[in-house]
Amino acid sequence: MDIIYELQAEVLKTLANAHRLEIIHRLAEDGPCEVGRLADEMGIAQPNVSQHLAVMRGAGVVEGDRMGRVVRYRLADPNIVRACGLMREVLQRRVLRLAEMYGIASGGQATDQPAMAAMGCSAPT
Repeated sequence: MDIIYELQAEVLKTLANAHRLEIIHRLAEDGPCEVGRLADEMGIAQPNVSQHLAVMRGAGVVEGDRMGRVVRYRLADPNIVRACGLMREVLQRRVLRLAEMYGIASGGQATDQPAMAAMGCSAPT
């Protein structure tokens, strides 16, 4: 088996957590960030964020830059958020198709916000 498949599987296992996906998107939008700020913005405990970042760092998803006693985390590669974004778009389209199938959607557009909201999702951006 190609080593890239093994590496991809490891990264995907790491990303199979909603908090970790949120961390990726926050780092992509806001840039490098400290654990405490991420915890505050996400509304979860700082030790929990630290554990997620440790797993993500081990998989090569994020890197930490130490500045004295503070570590600022950043994405190891900006394309990580693009890959996550593509999967998010695939899932949003799937949700819309399901909404249409069950009569929830009104317009059938990929940005049908009422349908997305009914399914508990935000519309694609």
